Amino acid sequence: MIFTDPSSSATARFLPFTRFSNGVVSLRRFVGALHFGSLTTTFPRTLFVHFSPRSSRFITAAMATVPSAKVIDGKSVAKQIREEISAEVSKMKEAIGVVPGLAVILVGDRKDSATYVRNKKKACESVGINSFEVHLPEDASEQEVLKFIADFNEDPSVHGILVQLPLPYHMNEQNILNAVTIEKDVDGFHPLNIGRLAMRGREPLFVPCTPKGCIELLHRYGVDIKGKRAVVIGRSNIVGMPAALLLQREDATVSIVHSRTKKPEEITRQADIIISAVGQPNMVRGSWIKPGAVIIDVGINPVEDATSPRGYRLVGDVCYEEACKIAAALTPVPGGVGPMTIAMLLSNTLSSAKRAYNFK
Repeated sequence: MIFTDPSSSATARFLPFTRFSNGVVSLRRFVGALHFGSLTTTFPRTLFVHFSPRSSRFITAAMATVPSAKVIDGKSVAKQIREEISAEVSKMKEAIGVVPGLAVILVGDRKDSATYVRNKKKACESVGINSFEVHLPEDASEQEVLKFIADFNEDPSVHGILVQLPLPYHMNEQNILNAVTIEKDVDGFHPLNIGRLAMRGREPLFVPCTPKGCIELLHRYGVDIKGKRAVVIGRSNIVGMPAALLLQREDATVSIVHSRTKKPEEITRQADIIISAVGQPNMVRGSWIKPGAVIIDVGINPVEDATSPRGYRLVGDVCYEEACKIAAALTPVPGGVGPMTIAMLLSNTLSSAKRAYNFK
């Protein structure tokens, strides 16, 4: 709210202030801090002051908040995690001569899937994890895929198996994912892992990588989850549903917003923490967001951009330009959740190898 003296003859009496032609004077300064758990965000504000022509003792002021949400830098956190994993891999190799191994099965020629697999291979190399890759043609049979999975299940040098999704339409995704032994299910999609995640008092061997990365970002930025209201937008088996289960394990009060939810903006506006994973560009507007909320934006959506050399740019599910004026902290797109997904895959692979050899 802005309080002003409309008189144009108001006179500023403090030298550090700058006068504008309308009689308003301003001083740029940092005031106050917003606390969310141990997350602290400093708000830069401009103080506008009018002086009454009748008395220099009374002033009226306006605090104008400029965009100041803290950026949750997934790229930086993922780099730190990879360094930690690299040290653990070296320690394990020196102690017992074992190097963790990750096998990836790619079916078809989708460019995005090939890029993901290539990035995963590079990430493995960067931390010292062995990578094994199988690339099958689009018309490969389901039995061929199952044969490679069975071989990797029995291979002691492979500690994690990842089937790159989506699979071609003629394959039964559920049958293929279920064929990965639970001890090597580093994607965390096996029904027994998801079932354990959903049950109190049970621990899954692995947690799906993207939701795990979301929670890790909240932890590393000191966001207190316990007792907070959290909203997950989207209910996919890969992100939305396991993200909601993880938040519940952290003692948040969780609501799920999906395509059939009535008035989703009203539910989302109550959230202290928002995780959005729906694949709809800029769907979550500023009016959906509670002031001071923390936002994890999983969406990666291409939108046309004539100014970009590629003809498009990537945006999230959340309108960043509006959200950064209201939220306490949020992830950028790109550079937020994406790098964390691969870091969590490496973490799960390392954990699998340690478990196989009872290495602490």
